[in-house]
Amino acid sequence: MKLRFPVIVLIFTSLLTCAQDKNPVNTENSHEVIVPDLSIPWAFTFLPDGSILINEKSGELIHFKEGNKTNVSGLPEIYLRGQGGLMDIILHPDYKNNGWIYFSYASEKGDGQGGNTTIARAKLKNNTITNFNVLYKAEPNSKKGQHFGSRLAFDNDGYLYFSVGDRGNRDVNPQDITRDCGKIYRINDDGSIPKDNPFIKNAKAKKAIYSFGHRNPQGMTLQPGTGDIWTHEHGPKGGDEINIIQPGKNYGWPIISYGVNYSGTKFTDITKKDGMEQPIHYWVPSIAPSGMSFIDSDKYGDWNGNLLVGSLKFQYLDMCTIKNNKVIKEERLLDGLGRVRCIEQGPDGYIYVGIENLGIIKLIKK
Repeated sequence: MKLRFPVIVLIFTSLLTCAQDKNPVNTENSHEVIVPDLSIPWAFTFLPDGSILINEKSGELIHFKEGNKTNVSGLPEIYLRGQGGLMDIILHPDYKNNGWIYFSYASEKGDGQGGNTTIARAKLKNNTITNFNVLYKAEPNSKKGQHFGSRLAFDNDGYLYFSVGDRGNRDVNPQDITRDCGKIYRINDDGSIPKDNPFIKNAKAKKAIYSFGHRNPQGMTLQPGTGDIWTHEHGPKGGDEINIIQPGKNYGWPIISYGVNYSGTKFTDITKKDGMEQPIHYWVPSIAPSGMSFIDSDKYGDWNGNLLVGSLKFQYLDMCTIKNNKVIKEERLLDGLGRVRCIEQGPDGYIYVGIENLGIIKLIKK
């Protein structure tokens, strides 16, 4: 018997709803809008005086202080294409003494047409960027609009980690350590290469690469206590992953994956292979993860230690309970407010979340 189109749609919708409902909505939370009227707040960071620097993907750097927004001048030219633009922003761990701010953005400078992910640092004076210098530029450029990666994080030893997505070239870039893209990188805070990076003695390798076999990591954070670098990355249709990054390891993309092509066809028949790391968690269907932070605060009671991941697709904050480096429970917070782009714990211990077409909100536990 043939099913009519409306029935097929109803069945698909029901399956999708069931997939979402396996993560219950936690109603013990509310929010307060701190910075209103933002479009795509790709990232933000708190300055020591409590003000906030906000990267709008469109290329605006906003300084929010005492309720007022001021556009910061002096940024380089930003390459705007697809998922590329002005992306992450973080402070140096010793910012109070050295004043360094770190950015990721898409730039068309360098080899080839199009653009690619760039890492830079600068200082801020009177709402103007000064002392700007590029630390790393992924090459070659590409006219493709997807998979710039671009998250930044410092570890406890002062090394800077950053992600560059595969730039839509999955069959070439991620598995080749002589090429940029589809990688996690580690550099010193001045852009130089640490002498113990895993591929430093490989004559052909990109020396800044720390791990490879990644698709599009848009979440990266330091786990309190362990000092481990955690990331998440977009899968294709299904197969979004959480990984703990280890030096020199291959995370498998696109040879192994729990996802399929957007058309539903397979691009690989295997999910595991010797020499390739398994994710500590994966999502099917994809939640389209962006932003990532652990709760390391007494403001949230028994939520302390949980991992927060934003969902662009389903528009909620996914709270993951972690035990022995495994996700044992997921709950939806801030359900339906909008596409969750970025997450930070503020200096006051509260969690702040950047939501597209809304702004930056503070998470409050009732």
